[in-house]
This record gives sequence, C-alpha cells and structure tokens, in this order.
Amino acid sequence: MLIETEPTPNPATLKFLPGRTVMDAGTRDFASPEEAEASPLAEALFTLGDVTGVFFGRDFISVTAAPGAEWRDLKPDVLDILLDHFAANMPLFRPGSAAGITVPPEGADFGDDPADAEIVDQIKELIETRVRPAVANDGGDIVYRGFDKGRVYLQMQGACAGCPSSTATLKNGIEQLLKHYVPEVTEVRAV
Repeated sequence: MLIETEPTPNPATLKFLPGRTVMDAGTRDFASPEEAEASPLAEALFTLGDVTGVFFGRDFISVTAAPGAEWRDLKPDVLDILLDHFAANMPLFRPGSAAGITVPPEGADFGDDPADAEIVDQIKELIETRVRPAVANDGGDIVYRGFDKGRVYLQMQGACAGCPSSTATLKNGIEQLLKHYVPEVTEVRAV
C-alpha cells in the first residue's frame, strides 16, 4: 500500500492520502488526545507525542506537528501508523463513539434569524460548492457557524486551523466570494 503525502499551506501540517475513502460522509477534527479517544487511528497518532492535531477528510488525513517538531523525523512514524491501520482494515471509530462531523462546542453556533433564511441558504450553497472543495485540497475544512447583521461566522478545521495564511484566505478569498454573490454579506469572521 502506498500513502502519498502533500504539503499544505500550513507548514506544521501534512496531508496524507491513503488512496481510499477515509470518511464516507462529513469530516472529523481532533484537537487533543482526549478528543482522539473516539478513534483508534487518531489516538495512535497522538501517542507519537509531537502531534497536536488530526483531521479526517473524505480521502485524506491531515496531521499537525507540535511546535519545534521536525517533519523529517515525525513523517516516518505517522506513515507507519497509517499503513498499519489501513492494511489491517481497522475501523476508523470505536463502536458507540460519535463518528462524522465534530459537534461544535457549546455557544459556537450563532442562531440565524429566520428572516435571513434565503441569504443563509445562498451562503451555505457557496461554501459547499466553491469553498469546501478548495479548502479540502489544502488538507482542511470550513464549517458554517452563523450569519448575523451581515457577518458570516466560519470555523476553520484541519490544516486550515492555525494556518498562517488562513486570515488571508478568509478575508481575500472567502469574504470576497461571498460579498460578490451575496450582497448582504459585509464581513467574514473566524470562530
């Protein structure tokens, strides 16, 4: 089995492509060893000690290295864990654990005004069709969190969370796209 790797815009994160589906639907972001307990694969990656984030996409896994960790040292260990997992056809999640899209922390979603339903639908459609595929190419995901008084709230995940260029992506890319197609949008903010 061959697992390809790709750099991401976030120098701390590498994208690993096992050549098969990782998640049938949704994504899953693990920001701590405690969150990773739901997945034997994520948990194994965190046991390396130099891993601070694991993200499962449709056909990739993004792994974020701790500050000061060198990918030349960490990459072979990550590849070993991934090869063992996929070669053994192990389950991605433990039975009874919550698979799929991570439940947002309490208070992370902004209640949308029902009067803005048409605007929100346009925003969600653009995110789903134009933004998410591009962000997935970079080893991450973006999740809609709300729309309030012209402001769109989005959460960056995977390689995009903490990426030095994520602010530029939000402001120069996503914000401009949404403003162009949805004139009611005045600003995009990360949560």
